[in-house]
Amino acid sequence: MGGHLALDAGTVLAAVVLLVALVFGALAVRRWLFVRAGGTVECSLRELRADGSSGPWRLGFGRYKGDVLQWHRVFGFRRRPRQVIHRRGLVVAGRRVPEGEEAAGLLPDVTVVEVRDGGRRLELAMGASALTGFLSWLEAAPPGSPVDPPLQDS
Repeated sequence: MGGHLALDAGTVLAAVVLLVALVFGALAVRRWLFVRAGGTVECSLRELRADGSSGPWRLGFGRYKGDVLQWHRVFGFRRRPRQVIHRRGLVVAGRRVPEGEEAAGLLPDVTVVEVRDGGRRLELAMGASALTGFLSWLEAAPPGSPVDPPLQDS
């Protein structure tokens, strides 16, 4: 009886390990498909609420598609973006370096940029090259588009 139980526990453990490997494999393939298409950058995001509080930072990546930045979670299976940030009417409200506990939850050497897209307020945390690309994307809006120029470093 003990040998039978050990075989069952080993089978369950092997199945769990296989399932975890399949999940990570699916996430890796999903990410590879997005990156292969081009225009993607690592970018964490959090929402700022009207009452002054903020949601949690979520690790993800942004993908530029024309006049929108599509934001996807790293650990998710959806093909559709979780957030869509429109370049038209986008306002860069501020730029800062993360501090304290906030910095521990983000990738190293990122800058936090607060943006307003219509009634939404979001913060994006990006590395230097991703931030340069983001600001260039904003400035490259077609003539006559109501895009506010990015703020200069303070």
